[in-house]
Amino acid sequence: MSDSPCVSIPSINETCSKRTQLENGSDSLSLIKKAVVVLTRLPEYKISALRPPTPQQFYSEDESLSSSDSDMQWEPGDDSSDSDFSVSTNKQKNAKPTKIDTTRTPAPPTSSNSNNNNNVTDISPIIISSAFAHSSYETTKVRPNLPEGEVKVDMMVLARKGPMRWQRGKIVEIVTKDGRLKYKVSFEEKGKSLVSGHHIAFDTTPKLEQLYVGARVAVQCQDNKFRFQPGILAELPSRKNRLRFLVFMDDHTPVYVGLPLLHLVCRPLEDVLEDIPDSPHKGFMKQYLKDWPYPHLTQYRVGQSFNVELNGDQQKCEVQVVDCSLIQVVFQDNQHKEWIHRGSIRLEHMARFLELKAGEERNDDFD
Repeated sequence: MSDSPCVSIPSINETCSKRTQLENGSDSLSLIKKAVVVLTRLPEYKISALRPPTPQQFYSEDESLSSSDSDMQWEPGDDSSDSDFSVSTNKQKNAKPTKIDTTRTPAPPTSSNSNNNNNVTDISPIIISSAFAHSSYETTKVRPNLPEGEVKVDMMVLARKGPMRWQRGKIVEIVTKDGRLKYKVSFEEKGKSLVSGHHIAFDTTPKLEQLYVGARVAVQCQDNKFRFQPGILAELPSRKNRLRFLVFMDDHTPVYVGLPLLHLVCRPLEDVLEDIPDSPHKGFMKQYLKDWPYPHLTQYRVGQSFNVELNGDQQKCEVQVVDCSLIQVVFQDNQHKEWIHRGSIRLEHMARFLELKAGEERNDDFD
């Protein structure tokens, strides 16, 4: 505005002076004070450090401690063509890296969310090779070099009573048969059985230092505390799985459990996979342990629809909840709900991906 007063601002290098009178009122002596302002440009890293982190920056840093933890992506361009499938990250130069926030469990979708997800139900999922561990403890696949626990008569154990049924019982006799130690177990719920050392588990809770990815365990069923199921430890507690253990049961069922539900097998086989019957799950576990700590995972969103194998057939289902490495799906035909691992061979896209990956590896062997 034209009526506004004009204020003269001195330049940075201009000297400001002021005469200061002494206490006796004499004008003969004055002091001159000079003020100089110097501007220095801070380095970029200091400027970044002064900025408050955004939520996205916070979770990204929390999930990745180094560049080696970044996720490798694979995304089919056309779901109807196998020729577009690739496991090479070089073909994804224009794709923006995606970090999965597995520190929190997303809330189930509301009705408004369901409407918003209608336009993404047919989108093929991204398949990533996820860096799942943050420390050497979490990445270990080697059995710790610790003394074996004692197994003796009158000791309470969990013993195999069927392929997917272990129960609590007492060792009543230890015998040698065919050159191998056998344990006669008397079950609490009637019956006796003569089993090998890899078919009994300690009744006590294991120590953390005894556990490792690939350990043979028995897990207490959450709906029946007197029944246990055999499986293989697949994840140790970390920030990404909210400090839980992931176990694959021998029937391919995944479950997150706490330490009190775990029981170590007393005398596991050198190759724990020999304890699993020949099945697609056995091949899956072999590949899973080979890939760890970078297992292949699909990245689904709540409300997304796709096909999953159920009773031998591919059936349409929808994602209801995403919980770290697991998703809960509901099948459209019968409303059956279950938890499935995001790298499961039952998933339509993962099965095709693993098949093509195996083909590439076979071709590499011939080259």
